Amino acid sequence: MKTKLGLLYGGKSAEHKVSLQTALAVIKALDLEKFEIHPIYINEEGRWIKGPELLEPVETVQALEFNQAGQLSPLSLAPALFHAENQEKAPLEVIFPLLHGPNGEDGTVQGLLELLNMPYVGNGVLASAAGMDKVIMKNIFAQAGLAQVNYVAFIKSEWEIAKEQTYIKVEDELGYPCFVKPANLGSSVGISKCRNRAELETAFAEAFQFDRKIIIEEGVVAREIEVGVLGNDAPECSVAGEIVPKKDFYDYKAKYEDGETALIIPAEITDHEYEEIKDMAIRAFKALDCSGLVRADFFLTKEGKVLINEVNTMPGFTPFSMFPLLWKHTGVEYPQLIERLVELARERHTEKQNIKYTF
Repeated sequence: MKTKLGLLYGGKSAEHKVSLQTALAVIKALDLEKFEIHPIYINEEGRWIKGPELLEPVETVQALEFNQAGQLSPLSLAPALFHAENQEKAPLEVIFPLLHGPNGEDGTVQGLLELLNMPYVGNGVLASAAGMDKVIMKNIFAQAGLAQVNYVAFIKSEWEIAKEQTYIKVEDELGYPCFVKPANLGSSVGISKCRNRAELETAFAEAFQFDRKIIIEEGVVAREIEVGVLGNDAPECSVAGEIVPKKDFYDYKAKYEDGETALIIPAEITDHEYEEIKDMAIRAFKALDCSGLVRADFFLTKEGKVLINEVNTMPGFTPFSMFPLLWKHTGVEYPQLIERLVELARERHTEKQNIKYTF
């Protein structure tokens, strides 16, 4: 029997277009002999639109935006949204949230799927929320004893009331260069490198356009090393890869538009450095109570010191993104990676069904 798989993509997020790329790649890779593919599109206004079962690969997911007749409210999802057509309302078996950023990767959609008791690919509510908020994530890493760069954080109202004091705190505690980032956004959206006060002031204003909370991190001279983590209670690590941007840092344009960033897989690091990165990646995975997948990002200084930067609970997922490429070089091809994630989703859901909720 084919697995009835719902692909949830798009989303009300600055990373909407990234999600469309991911959805198209997954649709093209799925084995139609093994899966029934049921697309569920969330447009940029947050409206949910369900399309018919896909019987063949498509050239663009924008064509799957469908008409407004299929529009649904997420408050009335079951049974209308998560059921297959023409099969006596048979429920979809697994949902694959191919969503990046807020309103999709941050625990909101995961919470909805938990309430509906639907198996879904990837991290749960807690890990998704904590992994999305860079400040909370770094606080948890600090509690777990994971080495990382120094950082400070502010909410927008703090900055608006006392701008000079926030800038002074950054300069006193971090100095220049430093990086200013929205706390709850991925794909390097809204990130700036600052070398002086003027750039810092501009960066604050830019980052606060995308979030009410920002994080400022100390700049370090280091290589950027990443590993993929796959699993539930017994996670495994891929080989390591290195990001070599031609710009000052790996921004949105470098990731998705100009194609000038080199991805070196496997990274040229020592066995000792790899083992330390692997150990820290799994510790970070467990500290956040992750499941399914994460991409863990590290800094490796010229002195050989390993610092964890962040984890991404729904990393870029096209065949040319770092996470699938890392697993390809580890021996897991893209279609098999998708199938493995579906298996992990079912495994976690089955375990949850055995939890006792009454006494």
